[in-house]
Amino acid sequence: MAKTSIDKAVLKKGILAGDRASLSRAITLCESHLSIDQELSLMLLEELHSHSGNSLRIGVSGIPGAGKSTFIEALGMELIGKHQKKIAVLTIDPSSESSGGSILGDKTRMNDLSRSPNAFIRPTATNTQLGGVGQHTQAAILLCEAAGFDTIIIETVGVGQSELNVNKMVDVFLLLHIVGAGDDLQGMKRGILECADLVVINKADEGQEQKAALEASNLKKALHLFPQKHLGWSTKVFTCSSIEKRGISAIWNSIQAHQEQLKSTQQFDLQRKHQTQAWFADLQRRSIVDFVLLQPEIQELINRAKAQMESEEISFISLLRNTKIALSELFSPPKKDKEITKK
Repeated sequence: MAKTSIDKAVLKKGILAGDRASLSRAITLCESHLSIDQELSLMLLEELHSHSGNSLRIGVSGIPGAGKSTFIEALGMELIGKHQKKIAVLTIDPSSESSGGSILGDKTRMNDLSRSPNAFIRPTATNTQLGGVGQHTQAAILLCEAAGFDTIIIETVGVGQSELNVNKMVDVFLLLHIVGAGDDLQGMKRGILECADLVVINKADEGQEQKAALEASNLKKALHLFPQKHLGWSTKVFTCSSIEKRGISAIWNSIQAHQEQLKSTQQFDLQRKHQTQAWFADLQRRSIVDFVLLQPEIQELINRAKAQMESEEISFISLLRNTKIALSELFSPPKKDKEITKK
């Protein structure tokens, strides 16, 4: 078996000391497709698990162009400057098909935050993960918490399946909307709005305040028709200007009020338990898939199907049907020979 050059003990020590290089290296280790790295990353996560769980996890999403990065930078700088927080931002970026790396490069869009010694920004490529959520985001959250970051912000690609997935990872889910985007509900699916704990009308810049206030009022009325996500908490709607740094404090105060409400009714611990269960289910599912794909019989089946597809010997529908039959035969228990009794 190949040996890794990474010393787990040194890496663990660096993370617990808050060393950013060690934290970045550990996240990269978790993202590796090599089996030896995957095993080492699980061992590292197991040892660091007791040092995690003490942060506030905030999910931020919204339609493309809603100003998510500008908002996160404004919020992050306020928390660092006024509340002495340590901020980790995990951005879920689209992947480059050629290199597999992230495309957007959020550090270039959060200049002030990226220069702060109390902030850590890590873009994570979605790779082939459905819905735009990095499959290792939960691991990155745990590592950031172990490194001493007390506020973790997860930014998603945009409105879609990713929001439903991120909602299972965070303590509070914030949905960003913009002034003048048309009908308040047109750009958002009902399922996404039902996930939101707070909705923010962003880009309420000078001259847009009145229009933003009207849109916020209309949205509040619509949200009254939705069921409560958490007992005793109705979704709050705010307006803000991330560029002009207005309205950020009110949003933070509401985030804190949301957490106090959840903790006072024991909903916080239950939600964290559900987060852990969802992560375990995802890891278990991927472990099973990886194990199955490594089996020689499966590799042979895949290669044979590829060859038939390229040679166009058979239609892809028939090929899919044959593959399902072959898989069923591979994983079916062997049939016992029946004794033929002559009368």
